[in-house]
Amino acid sequence: RSLAYLFASSASFTTTEVRYLPAREPAAPWQVLLAREKDHEYHVDHGGALFYIRTNGGGRRNFRLVAATVDDPRPARWTELIPHREDVMLEDAEVFAEHYVVHARQDGLIGLRVTQLRDGASHRIQFPEPAYDVASEANAEFRTSTYRFRYQSLVTPPSVFDYDVVTHERTLLKRTEVLGGYDPSRYRTERVHATAPDGTRVPLSLVCRADTPRDGSSPLLLTGYGAYGLPYPVLFSSTRLSLLDRGVTMAIAHVRGGGELGKRWHDEGRMLKKLNTFTDFIACAEFLVKNGYTADDRLVIEGGSAGGLLVGAVLNMRPALFEAAVLRVPFVDVINTMLDESLPLTVGEFEEWGNPKIREHYEYMKAYCPYTNIRAQPYPAILVKTSLNDSQVMYWEPAKYVAKLRALKTDDHPLLFKINLDAGHGGASGRYDHLREIALDYAFILTQLGHAG
Repeated sequence: RSLAYLFASSASFTTTEVRYLPAREPAAPWQVLLAREKDHEYHVDHGGALFYIRTNGGGRRNFRLVAATVDDPRPARWTELIPHREDVMLEDAEVFAEHYVVHARQDGLIGLRVTQLRDGASHRIQFPEPAYDVASEANAEFRTSTYRFRYQSLVTPPSVFDYDVVTHERTLLKRTEVLGGYDPSRYRTERVHATAPDGTRVPLSLVCRADTPRDGSSPLLLTGYGAYGLPYPVLFSSTRLSLLDRGVTMAIAHVRGGGELGKRWHDEGRMLKKLNTFTDFIACAEFLVKNGYTADDRLVIEGGSAGGLLVGAVLNMRPALFEAAVLRVPFVDVINTMLDESLPLTVGEFEEWGNPKIREHYEYMKAYCPYTNIRAQPYPAILVKTSLNDSQVMYWEPAKYVAKLRALKTDDHPLLFKINLDAGHGGASGRYDHLREIALDYAFILTQLGHAG
């Protein structure tokens, strides 16, 4: 943004190495800011005579912000600007000529804090709803007092604001139009917490019609992901209104393995702690039933890719807890996929799932792998979807999963398998084809909920 330096970064899931070059000296040799080291990720921005470095070295997993002079950026010369905090994930830092903006996630929610460089004064940008998502826009200008961001929630459509970092005034520039006379006051959103078996508080984000009762009579669609340290975003969806207007509550389980509560939240749901992802999700489902948001004969679950792994695992563990399930391009054959190093993602993801050629990793994967753990028991109604050209989760994974499930399950509930012969991992790419895919999912969900009364 300052146009003074070029940065070249190479990274894995757990390490980073950054090289830098003065923009005015394009023929100069690239310099390594900090050599790659195990379990150290860092990100660099520039302003004035300083590099601003967001780093999680030294076991400070949730990152801290330090400054280093461009002439001598060695760690011994770093000055700490924002310390590491166990309960706050420092996700980003954007540097401008006279201020910087940090993105910090606490209890799963992103906050924006502005700090003035001249005196260190800082303030937080406030947001009105209990569950929301906020992200920066391009903000390409270095010398500016305006910061542009995009705000949305399960109720509020995507809204672009300009924020004056000096006067603290915000100006709405654009809000995505929702056709059909959409009125956000007809809906309500909540942020609640379930308790996992080990006592961990797991956040849930919910949206429903404002008049939805809390007596267990309402159907509910619960989704989750819990992998790669990625927070499940709390985003607006106009297509979701089709379910909400039919009385269906939508809930997101922010389970371990994601990034909602920082790096340690990810650590507690990957490798040899992956089972926490599944027990968190089950705890969320039980919380929703116990507290009257729904009942087990009105509870549908869904997930895609690694979220499909989540759904497949909990179906084996607690099939009677759910009325129906939707699995999209699901990663359900964990052991065989992670044994095949010819697949494009396998080796790079040893840091997420483990390497089954290591006995300890193999035995742990075997305990939760959805395909491996299918057994002779009743399962709820299930829709499994995949794509022939998926390069991330090969189509034969869900195909063999469905075949084994059909052979072993002891119920007569529907088990549907749909394969898109033209699409990849993200499903149909055309706008209307994508909407048709969503319509199929919703038709299946509503049909099963109709069977539940």
